[in-house]
Amino acid sequence: MKKHIIALSGDLASGKGTVSKILMQELNFGIYRNGEYARKLAKEMGISITSFNTYVAKHPEIDVQIEKSAAEYAKDHDNFIIDARLGWYAVPESFKVYLKVDIDVAAERAFLDPNRKETEAFNTIEEQKQDIIKRFNLENERYWNLYKIRKEDMSNYDLVIDTTKLKPEEVANKIKSEYKKWLEK
Repeated sequence: MKKHIIALSGDLASGKGTVSKILMQELNFGIYRNGEYARKLAKEMGISITSFNTYVAKHPEIDVQIEKSAAEYAKDHDNFIIDARLGWYAVPESFKVYLKVDIDVAAERAFLDPNRKETEAFNTIEEQKQDIIKRFNLENERYWNLYKIRKEDMSNYDLVIDTTKLKPEEVANKIKSEYKKWLEK
């Protein structure tokens, strides 16, 4: 059964946060963000988000708790966006979207994002890029070990968009259009 939920996943710095805000306003949807919870925990622990990923790999119960929270929320809610790496997995009855981005563009976006500075303080774009690659690999290994899934397997999604050369509004418009078609099927 389809739910009025858009699960927005994707590469690091692919625009998930910005696009989810646009969709939230234009569709009058709520939003559920696993990433904010993870960043909050990392900040409370006084470690970077990448170090938090390493920590969580050794404490899988935290990862499971984070992912289960989205599924639990979806049981009682509708008309919202899940901004989470595994939102598609946690809520399979959602419209599943993956945003891709070129690694160099992602590194520059992340480096220039003031909201990331508390948990991602790098001196150069190249340092940011290497951290993105490391986080991607850590997450992939952790998700395989815990759930036996590959988030980068594009067959998991109803829609895949490369955001490298697109404005967030263009991405949001494409998602809205395809979401409406998906609901009608």
